Amino acid sequence: MTAADPRAAVARIAAYFETLTPQSVDQIGDFYTPQARFKDPFNEVQGIPAITRIFQHMFVALHEPHFVVTQQIVDGPQAFLVWEFRFRFKRFDTVTQQVVRGGSHLTLSPDGRIREHRDYWDAAEELYEKLPGLGVLMRWLKQRANS
Repeated sequence: MTAADPRAAVARIAAYFETLTPQSVDQIGDFYTPQARFKDPFNEVQGIPAITRIFQHMFVALHEPHFVVTQQIVDGPQAFLVWEFRFRFKRFDTVTQQVVRGGSHLTLSPDGRIREHRDYWDAAEELYEKLPGLGVLMRWLKQRANS
C-alpha cells in the first residue's frame, strides 16, 4: 500500500464506523493492520480476527448499535475521534435508546490503516448506571463517594 494522507484516512475510518453493519464488520482488515492492537474498558486484543470478534459481538449483544463521530482531531499519524455510541439493550429495556459518550485514540500506519486503537469511556457512568439493579447500586456508590 502507498502512503496515505492522515486526514483523508481518518475521515474514511470515521465514515466506516458510522456506517458499520454486521455485514461490513468483515471489512475490518481494510481499516486495521494485521497485527493491530485494540483496547477498551472490556477488551484488550491484537490482530484482525480478535478485533473482528469484538465488533461482531456488539451486533449480537445489542439492538441497533451505531457510532456517531462528533469530532476528529488529526496530528500526523495520531488521531482522536470523539463519538457517541447509540444502542438499545437486548436483555432489558429495548425501547429506550442508550448513549455512551467516549473517544478513540488511533495510531495510523503509513498506509492509513489503524495500528493501535484505544477507546476511552467511563463504563461506570455510561453503562453500569443504566443497567437495571446494578444501576441503583452504582448511583448509590457515586453519591456516597461525592458526599
